[in-house]
Amino acid sequence: MARLDFAQGGLVPPHTHPRATEILFVLEGSLLVGFVSTDNKLFAVTVNAGDVFVFPRGLLHFELNVGKGKATAIAALNSQNPGVQAQAAALFGSGISDVVLEKAFGLSEKAVDHIKSKFAA
Repeated sequence: MARLDFAQGGLVPPHTHPRATEILFVLEGSLLVGFVSTDNKLFAVTVNAGDVFVFPRGLLHFELNVGKGKATAIAALNSQNPGVQAQAAALFGSGISDVVLEKAFGLSEKAVDHIKSKFAA
């Protein structure tokens, strides 16, 4: 389990847990939450204090504070070793070839360099 404290506009960036389903209980505030299914369909909703949302195991998901103040939530995962992989950092901070990223995302070399600079060690 983890307590998540969000500043106004705070974000848990898109990530996955390859070995666990996550359930999120909102204690305070409003969060835009969502996940992307295996057929690339976005399921997103705003959850408020007292609401619960489930992120299926292994699917890309995120949380964003869309309220007018702070937000607090409790996340529980059904594994003591859920794993976590932040997608942007994995793609642009891991050393994947610029050519691969340019072709995969239809980006220019300059755009890839700019994005990669945000994830440099």
